[in-house]
Amino acid sequence: MIKKIIKIIIINFILILPLNAKEVRVFDFTEKELNSLKVRKVRGADNKTNYSIGNNENGNFLKAEAKNAASGIGKEILINLNSTPFINITWKVEKDLKGIKENTKKGHDFAARVFVIKKTGATPLSNRAVNYVFSSNSDINNHWPSPYTKKSVDNVLSTTKENLNEWVTVKANVKEDFKKFYDLDINELDGIAIMTDTDNSKMVATTYYQNIYFSDK
Repeated sequence: MIKKIIKIIIINFILILPLNAKEVRVFDFTEKELNSLKVRKVRGADNKTNYSIGNNENGNFLKAEAKNAASGIGKEILINLNSTPFINITWKVEKDLKGIKENTKKGHDFAARVFVIKKTGATPLSNRAVNYVFSSNSDINNHWPSPYTKKSVDNVLSTTKENLNEWVTVKANVKEDFKKFYDLDINELDGIAIMTDTDNSKMVATTYYQNIYFSDK
């Protein structure tokens, strides 16, 4: 949903990363960072998703709790996809959204999603996005255009049909995905965003995000 993408990309600062970087971490998931990244509610949503910081033996994580809510956090960050084309995500869905049809407007909610965004024009409305999702109903590798806009594609990397309330680490080649979904050869990304949303289904979801970074392989 392009309106969601626009709302959750918060331009707090721009990170310009070395061309030869082999691993680029996007979020630290600290209280200081969370306070600097304003939580923006999606227009039309009744409530904001609640985001908080926690930690376990593997470090800090971001906890998201959505109750008929939709809001996200994001960074404008330049990622060199020639050096580090792979996004790596560690996440866990504790409470999912069973029974909704995620490829419809009424059911277009995800317990966990990470957007990667490329500016392709002068305005935010021209941006293209791949929306990597932890689905509650679909199978891994399924993908479809957002029911709200063809400029965002939902791509399932994890599913609670296989991993409910379990930490999962996934990887995707972002450069190849933009070529596959949009026939675009891109060299860099312009932004990353996280969102847990239940505003369409009016349900409740609880999710944890940890260790989101880009790598060369």
